[in-house]
Amino acid sequence: MAPVLDRIRVGSAPDSWGVWFPDDPQQVPWERFLDEVAEAGYSWIELGPYGYLPTDPARLTDETARRGLSVSAGTIFCGLHRGPSAWAATWEQVGRVAALTRATGARHLVVIPSFWRDDKTDEILEPPELTREQWTHLTEGMERLGREAKETYGLDIVVHPHADTHLDTEEHVEHFLDATDSALVNLCLDTGHYAYCGGDSVKLIETYGERIGYLHLKQVDPEILAEVRAAGLPFGPAVRRGVMCEPPSGVPELAPVLAAAQRLDVDLFAIVEQDMYPCEPDRPLPIALRTRRFLRTCGA
Repeated sequence: MAPVLDRIRVGSAPDSWGVWFPDDPQQVPWERFLDEVAEAGYSWIELGPYGYLPTDPARLTDETARRGLSVSAGTIFCGLHRGPSAWAATWEQVGRVAALTRATGARHLVVIPSFWRDDKTDEILEPPELTREQWTHLTEGMERLGREAKETYGLDIVVHPHADTHLDTEEHVEHFLDATDSALVNLCLDTGHYAYCGGDSVKLIETYGERIGYLHLKQVDPEILAEVRAAGLPFGPAVRRGVMCEPPSGVPELAPVLAAAQRLDVDLFAIVEQDMYPCEPDRPLPIALRTRRFLRTCGA
């Protein structure tokens, strides 16, 4: 019998419906996403790319509430490793996203470091490794962001390690956590991205449990991942090849991850994401239904 994961609140996100951009003809309309995520049995969602869902707080609250949905977090991307010059653009973005996030009653802001290569054009934008000075900019910038997001909007930031960013591997993630203040900055552990970059999610939870503030549930197809690594493919083409797969067919196993998170004895969101951009509009709902059934067998 599966353990009861009473500290884990499961949801899904526009990403699981193939949504990567605020507006794209290859993506399902936002009304369909809301209808189908509720039909799949989820009660929590993320906002996704700012502008995909309605940005008027009253309308968004009405649209989610009548479907029995609540918002767990908003998301921003930022390049704080570039130093103080990146702050103004970052805070302007935070202002839009955080205000809407707070208005929905959510309390988390997922922060994703900017990509060093473009996920649409595959262009190399920056070196994949940070200098010592850039690491200092990144850690101090994230601490400032955590402090000001809390003071201004009442939100906790959770930083999301992500493929093709400077915060990806086990070494980079541990360096980041060791260099930042847990009172200001914690982690959104995405199990798929961490596995994609060679990390062990259970080990990270057991080692840095006090820093785990949020979860994204995702799996990687190990055979496709091996091909991606051998070919040096960027993340966008890897997704189009199907590197992120439907649970429970990939890695890491999600039941042990969820059990380790439950043992932390804190309330955590665990938001399902299956990167599928682009995808056929009829594909996401059947996957979402099966994934929700699978997570119930894990106790979620």
